Amino acid sequence: MPVEHGTLIHLYDHHTKLGRHQVLDARSLPWLHRHDGAPLKPVEHSPRIPVLDQEDLLAQGIRVSRLVAGAEDVDALGSCTGNAGTAAVSLLLDDGQARSAGLDLSSAKAAEEWAIGLYAQATGVDEFAGTFPPDDAGSSGLGIAKTLKRRGLIGSYRHAATATDIASLLQSGPLLLGVPWFQAWFEPDAYGFVDSGNWASSALAGGHEICVTGLERVVQDHAGRIEPESTVIRFRNSWSASWGDHGDGLMTLATYQRLRSRIDAIQLNSEGDRS
Repeated sequence: MPVEHGTLIHLYDHHTKLGRHQVLDARSLPWLHRHDGAPLKPVEHSPRIPVLDQEDLLAQGIRVSRLVAGAEDVDALGSCTGNAGTAAVSLLLDDGQARSAGLDLSSAKAAEEWAIGLYAQATGVDEFAGTFPPDDAGSSGLGIAKTLKRRGLIGSYRHAATATDIASLLQSGPLLLGVPWFQAWFEPDAYGFVDSGNWASSALAGGHEICVTGLERVVQDHAGRIEPESTVIRFRNSWSASWGDHGDGLMTLATYQRLRSRIDAIQLNSEGDRS
């Protein structure tokens, strides 16, 4: 984690596909995960909810005014942080816990509505101006983690700040990954990769939150460090199942390495004090 003292906030241009801002807090340093050298292997953590869609809300039958006091009905929200957080927490809650939390694991519409409520609450937790409602001004992965902790739905959360540590954390569960999103990434290639070709020459579109669901492929050197160019992560997006590979995308950890200072990685955990 590149922040040693205080808090770093990086705000991005916001629109309905992209609503993530970067927040790094030095108080998170004690919860920074370090890889212990154990062998790493491909792993998959499939969210227990359908692929969500933060756009076309009205067509989905979602009325935001009925979900969030003071909000108006809109057709899209920059709620990618809430959507990624909902996908991740769906893997931590059993059926009874999900019901108690009001999260319907079987319905895309109901899960999207839950994600919108999570997003709205997180906008009041983040350490920058703008809350929803009235302003759909975006949120952060850290804000989502704090909100889920306050709701008692997770016990703790931890962070990763290197490619090897990300691969290590993925052995036990999914990650919230906040990334700068480039124009070329809106259209994955035929295999689902967003970062194939000369993507770095395309314009920066904004900030986006995704839920990394596994290691598609992992290659390690003799010292146990992963080889980023050959190691691939799979992530769940929130732009419907028609995007990418049935709603998923792929990215190499070489891209993470290149953009590391503008990325934050958070894993939600059941363990810890939920009070």
